[in-house]
Amino acid sequence: MSLPLLRKAKSSAGRDRPARPPQAAPAPAVRLVEVDESHHGQRLDNFLLRLCKGVPKSHLYKAIRGGEVRVNKGRVAVDHRIESGDLVRVPPFRLPEVPVRFVPPSEFPIVFEDDALLAIDKPAGVAVHGGSGVDFGVIEQLRRARPQAKFLELVHRLDRDTSGLLLVAKKRNALVGLHQSLRDGLWNKHYLAMVAGDWVNDRQHVRKPLLKWTTQSGERRVRVDQDGQPAHTIFVLRQRYGAYSLLDAELKTGRTHQIRVHLLSCGFPIVGDDKYGDEAANAGAAALGFRRMFLHAHTLCVPHPLTGEALAFQADLPQDCLDFIKKLENP
Repeated sequence: MSLPLLRKAKSSAGRDRPARPPQAAPAPAVRLVEVDESHHGQRLDNFLLRLCKGVPKSHLYKAIRGGEVRVNKGRVAVDHRIESGDLVRVPPFRLPEVPVRFVPPSEFPIVFEDDALLAIDKPAGVAVHGGSGVDFGVIEQLRRARPQAKFLELVHRLDRDTSGLLLVAKKRNALVGLHQSLRDGLWNKHYLAMVAGDWVNDRQHVRKPLLKWTTQSGERRVRVDQDGQPAHTIFVLRQRYGAYSLLDAELKTGRTHQIRVHLLSCGFPIVGDDKYGDEAANAGAAALGFRRMFLHAHTLCVPHPLTGEALAFQADLPQDCLDFIKKLENP
């Protein structure tokens, strides 16, 4: 089962009359928005981000801190938790003058769906949410595909170039429940990664703390550092292919870029990784027609957020990964 492909809306704008100056748009007014049950317990900033589509986050934060946004006539912090029945004062916001580029939504294969939860197989190259030069991500595309849905929120994240299993909550109590089970260590997540090099051990635990840092150009990076957060990954050898090795990576913690940086620290960077990869290995893969990061969220086991039932999901390797493996098997 997959979502219907949304078609790009055709422009219905008429021709401008060059002799007549453009008419000024009516001034936007202050709104009073009542919080319904689906947003009970949500942070105020996240509520506004969904309500005021296209408004930069910095503008929203400035309005909250300046008292332009109020809850029940009172000033609150950006992380204030709103409740059902609250009245939120929303001032008029001026949208960026540069038009937002529309990216037609893609189809996402559905692995599982019920009233509380949606599990999809995210393709590589698609961001999970808009931002950082991306107009539309998975969550925005899902909301466009399902305009009747009152609540759709990402439960966790995948890197843009990582493919595989991604969970989306359809109810706030499902989101809260899944976050709690994640904090309690009840998730079991396995990824498949092709690395450059001949992996030695059949099974290897990597426990190295990871620290986020930012380059001079503003790019976010992660490195192994004793001042970082604890991180634990278990790697199991799946198959050797001469200059490459296919590994199963089990996440025991969920740090940013954890698998990528742990593998780099072991001397086995992921094939196609443009941040932490090896140029020669990436060029060799590209010569075989493979030009993206080989990291795939393969299996995920979680307790159902409402019933507690054990759920097990699996997303098979995408075709480009399978084609690359075939070329390694038959050089």
